[in-house]
Amino acid sequence: MTLKTPPYWSAACDHLMQRDRVMNKLIPQFPNACLQSRGDPFTTLARSVIGQQISVKAAQAVWDRFAALMPTMEPAQLLRLKVDDMRAAGLSARKVEYLVDLALHFDNGTLRPDDWPGMDDEAIIKQLVAIRGIGRWTAEMFLIFYLMRPNVLPLDDVGLIRGISLNYFSGDPVSRSDAREVAAAWAPYCSVATWYIWRSLDPVPVAY
Repeated sequence: MTLKTPPYWSAACDHLMQRDRVMNKLIPQFPNACLQSRGDPFTTLARSVIGQQISVKAAQAVWDRFAALMPTMEPAQLLRLKVDDMRAAGLSARKVEYLVDLALHFDNGTLRPDDWPGMDDEAIIKQLVAIRGIGRWTAEMFLIFYLMRPNVLPLDDVGLIRGISLNYFSGDPVSRSDAREVAAAWAPYCSVATWYIWRSLDPVPVAY
């Protein structure tokens, strides 16, 4: 599967480096890396459901075992899987339920990816959080990693809050309003700044 990169990336980096002293130091440390999208909404959402509340490394291991159960990663294929096989791949009973509900939303046409390019971020989040197991954080990861929306600020993301604490407040605790204040300088490229904050904690980019 080909990976897509956002067309606005270099303009965003220039903007952030001019507006923010931390970004000015951080961005040049990762010269050849940028956000990449797999271009497949079902896979992106399934990966983010599996990744909830576990480490990146554990999520990758479970994903690899889960993906091996299907010839292709498609909603109709997932709906044919046995629950026991999905549990044996390392999925909790709840995550199995969430993945089945996700597959049903795609399979029955409740989700229409063709409509998303014309919708704003909040409208898409509202549609996604109607699916079991998808909360605001997962919807925001989807906006960043699949739709590559440039100005998403995922305040529920522990990595973002921790990274702001370390990079801007010398490790002191940070509230959501503190984070929002820091991010005021990032607009309209909060997604890009968030991505570099994540890199400051873990140099290896995550892909959903």
